[in-house]
Amino acid sequence: MSDNDNEKHSSDLRAGDGAETSSGQDEKDQEINLATFHEQRAGRLVLDPDYSSTNPALLLPTHREALAEFGPTIASKLKLSADGTKVLWPQPTDSPYDPQNWSNRKKHLHLFIITLAAIVPDFDSGIGIAAIFRLATQFNTTTTEINDMTSNWSIFLLGWGGLFAVMLIRRYGRLPILFWSQICALGFVIGCTFAPDLKTFTAMRCLNGFFGTAPQVTGLYVVTDLFPFHLQARKLNIWTMGFIISPFVSPFAFGFLVARANWRWAYGIGAIYGAIVCLMIVLFMDETMYDRGVFPIPEPAAEASKGGISYVRYRIETLVGITGYKMAKYRLSWTEAILSPLKVVWRPHLLIILIFEAMVFGFSIGINVTNAVFLGTPPPAGFGFSQFGIAGGYGTPIVAVLIGELIGRFNNDFIMNLSIKRNNGVFEAENRLWACYLAMPLYICGFVLLGASLQNHLSVGALIMGWGIAELAVMINTVAVYAYCNDCFPRHQGEISACINLARTLGGFSVAFFQVPWALKHGALQVFGVEAAIVVGLFFLSVPLIQIKGRSFREKYSM
Repeated sequence: MSDNDNEKHSSDLRAGDGAETSSGQDEKDQEINLATFHEQRAGRLVLDPDYSSTNPALLLPTHREALAEFGPTIASKLKLSADGTKVLWPQPTDSPYDPQNWSNRKKHLHLFIITLAAIVPDFDSGIGIAAIFRLATQFNTTTTEINDMTSNWSIFLLGWGGLFAVMLIRRYGRLPILFWSQICALGFVIGCTFAPDLKTFTAMRCLNGFFGTAPQVTGLYVVTDLFPFHLQARKLNIWTMGFIISPFVSPFAFGFLVARANWRWAYGIGAIYGAIVCLMIVLFMDETMYDRGVFPIPEPAAEASKGGISYVRYRIETLVGITGYKMAKYRLSWTEAILSPLKVVWRPHLLIILIFEAMVFGFSIGINVTNAVFLGTPPPAGFGFSQFGIAGGYGTPIVAVLIGELIGRFNNDFIMNLSIKRNNGVFEAENRLWACYLAMPLYICGFVLLGASLQNHLSVGALIMGWGIAELAVMINTVAVYAYCNDCFPRHQGEISACINLARTLGGFSVAFFQVPWALKHGALQVFGVEAAIVVGLFFLSVPLIQIKGRSFREKYSM
């Protein structure tokens, strides 16, 4: 399907010229607000636009479902994708300032930048993995203490930073929070570069993680701001790929560098990358938040143009937060913004899937942090790889995540289209979770093979296959979870993203504390086998339950 959905048209699915409707149908039509309908029917949307007649006797089941949902009057007003195959949710307005109406080029530029920004926090955190042995030498300590003091706690703060970011975003918009968070993250990674002692280095790494995590919350907002419902999973696949692949890119790239140069150069290059991201945000990013629930919809860009404010001045004010401060009167109060994550997280269909995802992603974080130790430690405890060998090993998950993006791109669309066809033109959120059934067998194979390779010193090929298959499974599963949660809570993308971000970091930051000692005592096969068993057990307890009871959960608990 073409991505070119900015060219919309009113549904040519005319309900018939001069067709009469009952007064009851007229009342129903008046109750439907197309600007926010996708939020009111969280997790259940009619996507099939094929209305060919108003005579129910002549309609296919798909058409009867759609007419029952909207009525012929509303049906005739719906806007469709350019190829006419999908109803657009949210329904775009007629304003050029609506992000849904931006050109594809502008939309994909924003997606590219937010993906680059989402790479920053885990990329910066992963630099410490590449430099772990040099850091231990520099600060006269052990690799275990470096992991415990810096890597693990910086990962822990990645999750909590997202919660604070979303509170600010709900008040002031996406762009200023993204900008200032990345400026702060840049400052702290520069602090890591020049840290004179371990305490200073630890503080800089932790603060970098806390402030840098904002794009891992903002990205879900940006995707849903820009793209219609039927394209969101595909675009989420790209954004999610960014922060899943990022912790592997820095150990891979900088492992070769640290083998020949001072470790500070690695952090210096990380700072350069952060500066490039900040520059791209300044030059090309626009505010994507569009207050559809307010009538009339406030459009600060249009008001600035009418008021004679120059484009440069408006961009600066939007970037630094002045425009967002003025727009805060239309948005949540501080009390609502602070309490909103707490109101969302306890919903059963969200909490259940968060616990499952926390373990799926958390154990993969543990692999990323500890594999450098397993690979670099001399036999019999490890493989005794050189610095070059360790760096090359981290190319494995990078390739796996790229393959996962390719599989997810087609798999998610296939599941969506098949579900729509089977469900009479309606898509329900629980269908997203069918992708988890593909991920779990891969997860078991990957973890067991990786554990066996580390314990029994199998060939490097076995190690690479195990690690790669495990990360492939994580990629497929994580995209499905993000898409499902986003579908269920379309008014709370930020809270959803922050909760998932917090869950995965809480599930992963502590793994490095016990994984290496446990493996040294009982063998890596037991460690990774138990972790895979925990994940699969949670899968059977959560995913089928949600698919069976999800509709009732949404009807009773969605916001």
